[in-house]
Order: sequence, then C-alpha cells, then structure tokens
Amino acid sequence: STESTQQNSSENITDNDKVRITALSGPTAMGMTKLMADNESGGYGYEFNIVSAVDEVSPMVIKGDTDIFCVPANLASVLYNKTEGEVQVLAVNTLGVIYICENGDSVKEISDLKGKTIYASGKGATPEYALNYILTQNDIDPEKDLNIEWKSEHAECLAALLADENGVAMLPQPFVTSATLQNEGINVVLDLTNEWDKLDDGSSMITGVVAVRKEFSEKNPDLVNEFLTRYADSVEYVNSNVSEAAVLVEKYGIIKASVAEKAIPECNIVCVTSGEMKNALAGYLKVLHDQNPQSVGGSEPGEDFYYGV
Repeated sequence: STESTQQNSSENITDNDKVRITALSGPTAMGMTKLMADNESGGYGYEFNIVSAVDEVSPMVIKGDTDIFCVPANLASVLYNKTEGEVQVLAVNTLGVIYICENGDSVKEISDLKGKTIYASGKGATPEYALNYILTQNDIDPEKDLNIEWKSEHAECLAALLADENGVAMLPQPFVTSATLQNEGINVVLDLTNEWDKLDDGSSMITGVVAVRKEFSEKNPDLVNEFLTRYADSVEYVNSNVSEAAVLVEKYGIIKASVAEKAIPECNIVCVTSGEMKNALAGYLKVLHDQNPQSVGGSEPGEDFYYGV
C-alpha cells in the first residue's frame, strides 16, 4: 500500500525507489526522529542516513546521492551557488544552538568576555561568523580584545573547558548539556541566539535547514509537500514529548537519551517554512555574506532558493 501511495504522489517514483534523506548527527536530526520511527512502522518509503560530518553531505548532494538533506544554513547557500541554483531550502529546522559556558560565574554579559580566552570550534564556519558578528556589534574586537583558541571539534572544546577551572567555551547543544552533567560548576552564561536577537536588525540566528535537490522537488512536488507535513508533525512531537523523543534520539544513534532529554528543550528545534522561512534565512545569510562572502558561497542566493515562496 505504501508503494501505491508513493506512485499516487508522483509518477516519477517507482516501486523500488525511496526518498533518500540525509541528516547530520545532532540537533538538525533530532526533530526528525519521530518521522524516522513512523517510517519504520508505517513504511513511508523514506531511506534515512545519519552522518557525523558535514563534509560527508556535500558530495552526496553534488553527485545526486541524496534527495532531501539537513545541513547548516550557510552550507545550503554554498551548495546552491556550487550547483548553480540546483538546491532549494524547504524549511528552517534549527535556530541558534550556540552558548557561552563558563567554569565559574564571572561572565554576566557580552562585555565580560573582554580579556578572556574562549575555547571554540567551527573556525571558518557559522560558529565563527556568528561569534564575530555578535562581538563586533557589541564593540568588541575579536582579534584584539580577547583570545579565541580554536579547536578542531566540539569535543575538544568540551575537554578544554572541563580541564580549566576558569575556562570559557563556546559550545553548541548537546555538548552544553554534556558539560553541565559532567561538572556542576559549569554554567551557561550567554545564549548567543538571545544576544543576536538583542541587536534587533531584522535577522535571526539560524543553525540548520532542510534542503532538497531542485530536480527532485520539481519532479516530485507532492512527495516533497507530504514530507514537509510529516516533518512538521515530527518536530511538534519531539518538542512536546521530550522524554519519549529522547529515547528515539538514542535509538537512532545521535546521543544518549539522558543527555537528549535535557538538551532538546534548549536546541531550538523548529519547522519554519515559506515566507517566514525566507525572511529569517535571507537576513541571516546577508549578515554572513557581509562578513565573508565565501561563507555563503560567494553571493547571496536568489529567490528560487526558497521553496514555496
């Protein structure tokens, strides 16, 4: 019956074809876990692939080895430019998940970061651009007023923070929750999403999006719209049923349920589509572009980047 449903949705999908969906292990995949469970029991015809590194996703998109994919917001723009417009964004699925944590309590506001050393990862990517934007908008020079010690991955930042009794680190969820569970002295002192919102410049801090290959969306609009409806339901379930969702997050190998249960409420998991999506995302990408055009692939994406607008 599932196969016939798929054929009813689109003549381009055959009995043996599946909609190939790729997501990064972390908050961008958490909102999808209920849909993954429903797919197992209901047989929607989705084939999920959870990967650990963002570098794994780009080649899959370019080669046409995935249809729908969850990626960092700026990477969607990079891929749009690299494929000459063959990528569209379906939804914003994660708002800001980056926090400043301290092994102590000396940081109360952004200005308190002056003179500090901050352990961070994500140099050359969204975390660096977001941090630099917030610092400069608060009259703090990222090069002169503090020391940012860049690590290759979030786990290294977490280790450095735990080892430094006066340490400060920029961490995303769920690493923030892992830090506070391992050391009660670690406090979340700044939410960079809130700090971004305080600037009131019309943009929003965005971590992840759900995107699609344009060729697939044009051939299979019914399948894409059906997926979006199911995905929105999954996000609502995850946010409303945290304990049950945490079990699914562990089941699909993302993080332990005990960490997920505490992290989910802080992960800003959403499903924002259409005009609201475009307004939030376009403003965010403009901020990144103004800092470094290459962060969004050289230029801001065109109108055809935004699905359903």
